[in-house]
Amino acid sequence: MNRYIADADHCEHVLEKARGVKRALWIATADIKDLHVAKGKRAEPFLNVLAELLLRGVDVRLIHAKEPGPAFRKDFDNNPVLARRLERALCPRAHFKLFIFDFESAYIGSANLTGAGLGMKSVKKRNFEAGILTADPALVTAAIRQFDDVWRGAHCDACGRHAFCGDRINA
Repeated sequence: MNRYIADADHCEHVLEKARGVKRALWIATADIKDLHVAKGKRAEPFLNVLAELLLRGVDVRLIHAKEPGPAFRKDFDNNPVLARRLERALCPRAHFKLFIFDFESAYIGSANLTGAGLGMKSVKKRNFEAGILTADPALVTAAIRQFDDVWRGAHCDACGRHAFCGDRINA
């Protein structure tokens, strides 16, 4: 399965797939904001989705390049399970955008974890985004490897951005 994902299709194909994971969801993004997603006829913060996954026992990891703003923090604080169970790493060099679903499929693309990238922004306010949703074992393995290398801090010792890293992965 390889599927090209463009623009508003990210909501349906990427974020809905994230809701259905059973074991693990790994997300990498450069920018992170208070993303909202559809829930029936309403909208809810994507952080609520992550909280529900954590409560079901799903392992969720998130790599992002900078600290999110106050609206994100408010939604984060409204879900105490996030502080206890969400695994996060901050890396100012992270610019890749990945979703890894149960280590079986992946989204590899341009969309940040923001409303304009993945969320419910109107057609006039959203970004032009593109990516691939794939279950190709070679592509999924490569995405897992890249995510895991950053997660473990494999690049930290040789990184030239230590001065900008407030939360070193590999201390």
